[in-house]
Amino acid sequence: MEKRGSKHRFSPGRPRTRVERSADGPPGAQSPWVQLRSATLHPFVFQRMVRAADPAARPGDVVAVYDKAGALFGHGLFNPQSQIAIRMLAYGETRIDEGFWRARFGQAVGLRRQLGLDQVTDAYRVVHSEGDNLSGLIVERYADCLVFEIFALGMFQRWNEFAAMLAEELGPPTSLDRPYKAGPAWRTFVRADAQIEAIEGFQAAAAQQEAPARLVIREHGVRYRVDIVGGHKTGFFCDQRDNRLRLARLCGGADVLDVCCYTGGFGLCAKVAGGAASVTGVDLDEAAIELAHENANLNQARVNLVHADAFAYLRQMQANGRQFDVVVVDPPKLVTSRRDLEEGLAKHHDLNALAVQLVRPGGIMLTCSCSGLVSRDAFLGAIHAAGRRTGRALQMFDYTGAAPDHPIMLNCPESGYLKAVWLRVL
Repeated sequence: MEKRGSKHRFSPGRPRTRVERSADGPPGAQSPWVQLRSATLHPFVFQRMVRAADPAARPGDVVAVYDKAGALFGHGLFNPQSQIAIRMLAYGETRIDEGFWRARFGQAVGLRRQLGLDQVTDAYRVVHSEGDNLSGLIVERYADCLVFEIFALGMFQRWNEFAAMLAEELGPPTSLDRPYKAGPAWRTFVRADAQIEAIEGFQAAAAQQEAPARLVIREHGVRYRVDIVGGHKTGFFCDQRDNRLRLARLCGGADVLDVCCYTGGFGLCAKVAGGAASVTGVDLDEAAIELAHENANLNQARVNLVHADAFAYLRQMQANGRQFDVVVVDPPKLVTSRRDLEEGLAKHHDLNALAVQLVRPGGIMLTCSCSGLVSRDAFLGAIHAAGRRTGRALQMFDYTGAAPDHPIMLNCPESGYLKAVWLRVL
């Protein structure tokens, strides 16, 4: 199955339009400027919404943004070669200087401190892009390393100074796994999807320092090794932190199946923190399964890990008459563009129809979608159809999303991408 990918809504195959340049800006316009045909409070301004741009505006610049009447609308990061021509930073009269950036990072770090994350883990999201009003930038903290995942040229151009600001805001690094061995300074690593690099016009490799050879984090008392170079996304799925612990509390003495287990997040938490009787994890990514084995060894946990296609494995288990008390279905992103929506929902339907048949009567199933383009109603519809198709009654007892270090700005609802549906299968 595919890797989890970027949550942004454009497709690299879509033909690009051209942002028109004009020397005639709004009266009294600050340079560099951009004037819009239409304006919304969503942080993405697409090329089709741009009326004209200052010839002096360079890719990655902070630009003053004016509405069609010539009134100042706000400021944002400009990139005429991207379908997202402007990523809004602030609205109205705002000075985008060092103080602005420091304040934004201070707000982001302040939320994580209020959440008390350092008490339970040394792996969490420090900056959540649009959710922290920093569109195009994700920063994950893993022990004493900050991993930058970048989606915008303007953010890439400034990542080094941002790293210094975050280091000051966070204070000296710590590590729950190595409390006396954390480095004296934060290590950093920069990642970007190849398609994003092509669209935005940068190469993350140009910014690289040597990647930490080994990163081990703790979450709810469970140890995980994180591969920040070759792993999916930034290497670990911090968004499922709270869901992992909640599921573990339902797994005492249970036989657990973790479908699309990646490096063993749900399954190991169920075993180590929840006292599951048995755990089976399955994933198509061979490297992920190898890392899951290492994570099991780190925790001295006995689990069964299978390298296989999830669909084929579930069919084989059904043919064998195998059932489990708890089944987790957490696939990678199945919908990457609106063109993929119907096909992706069909995959969700098929995967859940197979999984639900492996749950013992009265057992629990947690099924998830990390596709921002899949709405709650569409996902629930696919699950409901899976239950009807298999003749199993599904009782939903909760619906959750990402952990709170992944905040949602209400002007950008797709930043609430993760959907987790908790079911009892009757």
